[in-house]
Amino acid sequence: MMAVAQVFPFRVNNHVVDELIDWSNIPEDPIFQLTFPQPAMLSIRDLARMLGLMRRGTTEDVREAARQIQTSLNPHPAGQLDLNVPWLMDEPLSGLQHKYDETVLFFPAAGQTCHAYCTYCFRWPQFAGLDGMKFASHETDALVRYLRAHEEVTSVLITGGDPMVMKTSMLRRYVEALLDPALEHVASIRIGTKALAYWPYRFLTHPDSADLLELFEQVREAGKELALMAHFSHPRELEPTVTRDALRAVRDAGATVRCQSPIVRHVNDSVDAWADLWRMQVRLGAVPYYMFVERNTGPNRYFEVPLLQAEEVYRKAFRQVSGLARTVRGPSMSATPGKVLFIGTTYVYNEEVFVLRFIQARNPEWVGKPFFARYDPTATWFTDLKPALGEKEFFFEKEFRQIVKLAEPQELPYPEWAARR
Repeated sequence: MMAVAQVFPFRVNNHVVDELIDWSNIPEDPIFQLTFPQPAMLSIRDLARMLGLMRRGTTEDVREAARQIQTSLNPHPAGQLDLNVPWLMDEPLSGLQHKYDETVLFFPAAGQTCHAYCTYCFRWPQFAGLDGMKFASHETDALVRYLRAHEEVTSVLITGGDPMVMKTSMLRRYVEALLDPALEHVASIRIGTKALAYWPYRFLTHPDSADLLELFEQVREAGKELALMAHFSHPRELEPTVTRDALRAVRDAGATVRCQSPIVRHVNDSVDAWADLWRMQVRLGAVPYYMFVERNTGPNRYFEVPLLQAEEVYRKAFRQVSGLARTVRGPSMSATPGKVLFIGTTYVYNEEVFVLRFIQARNPEWVGKPFFARYDPTATWFTDLKPALGEKEFFFEKEFRQIVKLAEPQELPYPEWAARR
């Protein structure tokens, strides 16, 4: 575990250790898998290398080997560094991402850590100390100027890390800036957080919890929607009384709670886990929102689930829940061209194919169009898929290449996409 923690960030807190992990079921316990580094997260070769250096090498040797492994693991997938960073007055805004017309992501510098780290997290480079890999902004002026210049933006997602690690006074600076009358076109503010699962006391007994809930009320009184994009990966995270009390307090303050998580092997890759999760969320007044597919970064080989299995889990769990829980969408892949929904399989001209559809895309005209990929029971990510029905490429690929060319003057930054076939 110590060897793996040299490569991937590790952090846990009392709530996770005392309330969520079943210590009689180690290492199989899903919350233990979710929060404690596992040896198989590294390849056999990399694990042996790290163990050897920890026994016989210097601290610098260990650090250098860890950096080499980290940079080989696709630390920023889906064009985050190359395509998603917006520009203003010929300057890149490194603390923002703008991939889809309607939504801007904002990374406040003080929120780029978490109460505890998920082992599968696709933003692990934010916490691993990789130079040049961290998104962070120390001020709001650039964000506000960018939003004023882009009236197509209707939603801002404050993300991290976890913005809920910040003091309310700091969070207030960012949120109140978005209530500026000049930003009338920004209709909703979202906050991505795992705090409801990992540190629910933040909303109840923290020294500035009352101020935080007042801030939520202030957003609603200003006429904007406030949504907490809550990461709940397993039903057990919703069982503690303190978590249920925190959910109630957040909702009473006028915020909507929308719940999302990837399907993760060793953690929640079962029908019952997802059906129970969605039922509990509805019971507690939260909205089931997304089942994601684990991204192609970091230790994804340990956590990934074949797309066919993910769709089967989604479909069978979906059957078990009422209409109030059928707001959830999935399995969804946040890939470089856009957010792709894997709908399932069918036959077209006697060929069994995967059916896919964009629910968000770099070009909005791609959204909603179904398209087909070859049947592949081993595929775990979008770049594993190949066009079906004799087509040489998917319908969007020619235009996508032009988008990449316009945005990035150097070599094509997506070898995993270019070499996918």
